[in-house]
Amino acid sequence: MSDDEGGPTFVKRQKVIHYGSLEATEKSRLGSDKTSSGSSAVEAGKEAGHINITDGSHFDLEASESAMQAEALAEFEKRKRARTIQVSTDDSEVKANLRQIGEPICLFGEGPAERRERLRKLLAELGESAFKKKKEEKQKELKKKEEDNITWYHEGPASLKESRYWLAQYSIPRAKKRIQDQKTDKLLPVTQKHAEIQHLQKRIRSVTNDCSQIGDSRPISYCSFSPNSKILATASWSGLCKLWSVPDCNLIRNLRGQSTFCHNSNVGAIVFHPEATLSLDNSLCCMASCSQDGSVKLWSLDSEEPIADIEGHAPYRVSRVKYHPSGRFLATCCFDNSWRLWDLEVQEEVLHQEGHSSPVYDIAFQSDGALSVTGGLDAYGRVWDLRSGRCVMFLEGHLKAVLAVDFSDDGFHVATGSEDNSTKIWDLRQRKCVYTVPSHTNIVSVVKFQPHHGNYLVTASYDGTAKIWAHPTWAPLKTLAGHESRIMGLDISRDLKYMATSSYDRTFKLWVSEQGGGL
Repeated sequence: MSDDEGGPTFVKRQKVIHYGSLEATEKSRLGSDKTSSGSSAVEAGKEAGHINITDGSHFDLEASESAMQAEALAEFEKRKRARTIQVSTDDSEVKANLRQIGEPICLFGEGPAERRERLRKLLAELGESAFKKKKEEKQKELKKKEEDNITWYHEGPASLKESRYWLAQYSIPRAKKRIQDQKTDKLLPVTQKHAEIQHLQKRIRSVTNDCSQIGDSRPISYCSFSPNSKILATASWSGLCKLWSVPDCNLIRNLRGQSTFCHNSNVGAIVFHPEATLSLDNSLCCMASCSQDGSVKLWSLDSEEPIADIEGHAPYRVSRVKYHPSGRFLATCCFDNSWRLWDLEVQEEVLHQEGHSSPVYDIAFQSDGALSVTGGLDAYGRVWDLRSGRCVMFLEGHLKAVLAVDFSDDGFHVATGSEDNSTKIWDLRQRKCVYTVPSHTNIVSVVKFQPHHGNYLVTASYDGTAKIWAHPTWAPLKTLAGHESRIMGLDISRDLKYMATSSYDRTFKLWVSEQGGGL
């Protein structure tokens, strides 16, 4: 190469190298400045405690390898678990499962197969923790359900304590006498008892309609015989209560009150005091009635005006009232999910009993006066010990609301009628339902055992019929048909000569046995 060709090149390269060296020198100088300033900053940070620099001498290689192995094993287990998880092929069920675990049910461009695979992966990631959480939630729900079924108690007033003592003293001698009578009856020859029952059933099969009377301009919701069996009281949706003579069914008196009607709305029930028309003076509290407006009125037998009002239920409906066998107490069933016991002697409420989760519809007392049974719209019944306040038996088995309850005079059989069209027989000794009677094709509105003996059970229904069933076989003996609409009330006279039914068709009917001798 000539000097002319190489000279400029050499000079140019020298020039580039020169500037490069200057640039490198400048960078080196700046770098050293930055390093010194950076070092001072780092040293200041170290002294302040904000920076911790280690030389890596504490790094554990074995721990790192074990952690990596654990992660790999976890990923392997996750994939293995994903393969074993069974996911439904139904796309709607897959979406429901995704919604349940809080994930979007559909992603953009995602088809059923991709959605199913996504659910499988999510379930694999959740793993046992999700199933464990679900199990814990289920246990909590079961525990809450058990807690809801527990009956709780609280301290009552001193008057309640006195009433419980009085009820114990009243019921124990009567229970002793009942048991003694049952022991005596058990000693009777079997042939004699069978002959009596067969004769009774023969009379029942000959029961016929003796009298039919239009009782009101609205449906007749309830009927009740007086203790001497000579008066029938009826209650109507018009708000009127009426007294009728038996057996000619002539009107004796309208119970009107200060206005045209004794109640301002539908009357739920009217009942007689256990000693009314017998030993109780006619001017005293001989009857009690209740209404949908929450009013409860007490009546005498010689006046159209009520002698007293029981207040404290409004605005809740009172569906039923019932006298205790002693006549001292009056029970009321209220739509505030409670039933109440009123002491008529001291004129105050002594018990406000809760326990049902829905309105209490009906109540009945044991003949001894020690127990009561309630039926509620929650489809359950409860047997209460009035002497202690405890719920001694929980009647669970009906599918719908319990609208009618009754105690047999033997003291340990209870009948319940329900909206599920069936009647159940409960034995308090065995603490279980001993028989289910598929009694009607519509709501069972009334159940009533034969007074004094309990040899048969009468049921009334919204299917327009009343049926008589033998005890203890529960075979059908007689069907009482004649009403044009649903039967809402039924009662049996204490002398066992008459049976009365009241209906939505505004009539009530008397039934007697053609062979005589009583029912």
